[in-house]
Amino acid sequence: MRTRLLATAAVAAALSATLAGCGGTAGGGSSKSIKVIYWQQLNSANKIQANYLKTQAAAFEKANPGTSVQLVPVTASENDFYTKIDLMMRAPSTTPDLVYEDTATLNSDVASGYLAPLDQDLSSWSEWQKFAPAAKAAVRGTDGKTYAVPDETDTRGIWYNKQLFAKAGLPVPWQPKSWADVLSAARAIKAKVPGAVPLNIYTGKAGGEASSMQGLEMLLYGTPAGSNSLYDARTKKWVVGSQQFKDALQFVKTVYSQGLGPTPSQALSANFSNTISDDLLPSGKLAMDIDGSWMPQHWIASGDKPWPQWSSTMATAPMPTQNGQAPGQVSMSGGWAWSIPAKARNSSLAWKFVQYLNTEQAATQWNVVNNTIAVRSDVAADPKYLKSVPTNAFFTGLVKHTYYRPALPVYTQVSTAIQDAMESVTTGQSSVAAAASTYDSAVKAAVGAGNTETGGNP
Repeated sequence: MRTRLLATAAVAAALSATLAGCGGTAGGGSSKSIKVIYWQQLNSANKIQANYLKTQAAAFEKANPGTSVQLVPVTASENDFYTKIDLMMRAPSTTPDLVYEDTATLNSDVASGYLAPLDQDLSSWSEWQKFAPAAKAAVRGTDGKTYAVPDETDTRGIWYNKQLFAKAGLPVPWQPKSWADVLSAARAIKAKVPGAVPLNIYTGKAGGEASSMQGLEMLLYGTPAGSNSLYDARTKKWVVGSQQFKDALQFVKTVYSQGLGPTPSQALSANFSNTISDDLLPSGKLAMDIDGSWMPQHWIASGDKPWPQWSSTMATAPMPTQNGQAPGQVSMSGGWAWSIPAKARNSSLAWKFVQYLNTEQAATQWNVVNNTIAVRSDVAADPKYLKSVPTNAFFTGLVKHTYYRPALPVYTQVSTAIQDAMESVTTGQSSVAAAASTYDSAVKAAVGAGNTETGGNP
């Protein structure tokens, strides 16, 4: 049982309030109506998805007279959102007909019996062949069946402020060849640009999955162990006791113990990602940020922090591998997808709406307005998509060197252990060795010692 299912009474109460606020019939409703659940980030003014879905639902209803699409945003922190939708999908009386969630959580919901396989529908949907193989793999269960249709992915790299780099005497364009180059640039910023935070790398429990993915995993997968650094797919075992994990933790410790990052209290605060996107970067107070392809969605005219100068101020660089070993760069990818709950009352209409949301035209529009990386080959090659945001071509190009998290139910517990280890070295509470040892114990407890292996072999 994953940790996110440990719902609190507060979450259950919030769920009740959410359902009460939906109005109408609980569950899928009539054969002509569907309930669609998606996440509205807590304390965020970003309404891009809400506005997009509202337009699509209205067009769908017009094209299909008599149908009704009930859109239900769930405003919560990310972990609470997962808990809420799990609670909804447990019973026919509360389950939605369609749910939008992170592909990393799919197998957990599959294992719980919450999602329905889509293979029969996909077999007769010609558009499915246009989806990237990696994106298809990200929504495939451990039983080999497909449980969702992805509509976006993302990649991660280093955002840097060209003006601050110039003040520090650093070259622009800049391409670090190793972790040491990144730390060297951070030290130059600290020495020559007083008042600027040299480097942000997400850390700790408050950062949630941002700490795991944009933080430690961007380092860990860049070690010589690469794809086998966290989970060895060849042996189907989780890796513990590796020097690579300690090296990644040491990088985090170096950043925070040497004053090369935000203060620990800043970095460990709730919603720090919003502080990064809406304050520190636009105000020129942060020189480097290891972050995702989606950042411009905050800064475009329809974003929550319009910043017209972002494209002339910010530049991007691939995250280097640890010592510059081949292929020289690393990225991590995730993405969100549409799934139909196993207890949905109106799965046929839900599937029809999924297809409507994922035509080439609709997918292009979604990837453009939301500044996400396309998963359809035709959209990825569309000049309208490539030119919609100046950094789209860069982040799309990172796909060839990207990694996906292990899509296994226990991943969320491993991710939590990663965040705990990062937080303990960020605060100075633990040494790298002690934090790594605690992580090893947590992973063994979560997956069973027999499902781990020592090392991290390339």
